[in-house]
Amino acid sequence: MHAMQYEITLPADYDMGIIRKRVATKGHLLDDFPGLGLKAYLMRERGHDSPVNQYAPFYLWAAPEGMNRLLWGPGFQGIVDDFGRPEVQHWTGLAYEEGPAAAAAPRTAVRRKQRIPQPAPLAPVIEEAVGETRRLARLDGVVCAALAVDPRHWELLYFTLWEYETPEATGDLYEVLHLSAPQRDGLPRGRQW
Repeated sequence: MHAMQYEITLPADYDMGIIRKRVATKGHLLDDFPGLGLKAYLMRERGHDSPVNQYAPFYLWAAPEGMNRLLWGPGFQGIVDDFGRPEVQHWTGLAYEEGPAAAAAPRTAVRRKQRIPQPAPLAPVIEEAVGETRRLARLDGVVCAALAVDPRHWELLYFTLWEYETPEATGDLYEVLHLSAPQRDGLPRGRQW
C-alpha cells in the first residue's frame, strides 16, 4: 500500500464552490480506477477550522502501477493545467484497518503527521504507531484508518475517515466531498511488513 496527497492552497477569497462543483462533476471518474484502493476528495475552508482554503485529495493505492498511471495520465494533467503542478507527497503504507462505520459514507477526514524522534530505535516506534492506528480504527464513527511513513523525512502519517462531521480527533480536519474506492476491499488489513 502507498499513500499519496497533494495540497492545492487557494486564495483567501477563492470561491470554494468551484472545488465542490469540480468534484461533483468529475469525482466519479476514478470510481473504477485500476490499482486505487481509495481516493478521498478533501477540502477545507478558511475560517471553518482551517487557516486556509485548500483542495487536498488523499489516496491509498493498492498497487504502485495505479499511482504511476494517474500521475502520468490525463486526470492529473487536468490538475496541473488548472492549478499548476503541485508537490505530491507520498508515504509507504504500514497499516490499514476498517472501522465500525466501514459501511458509512465518510463526511470528514483527519490527517496527523508526527516526526519520528532521533535517535529513537525505529521498530518500537513503528509498533507503537501500528497500535495507535488499531486504536483509532476501533473508535465510534471511524470508517477506516491508515498509517504510513515517509522515510526521507522520518515522518509518520495517520489518516482516518469518519462518518461524523466533527470527530474528536487530533490533526488537520477536512471535509470529504466524494470517496472513490474501487479496490478498498483489496487493501491489506493490519500491519504491512
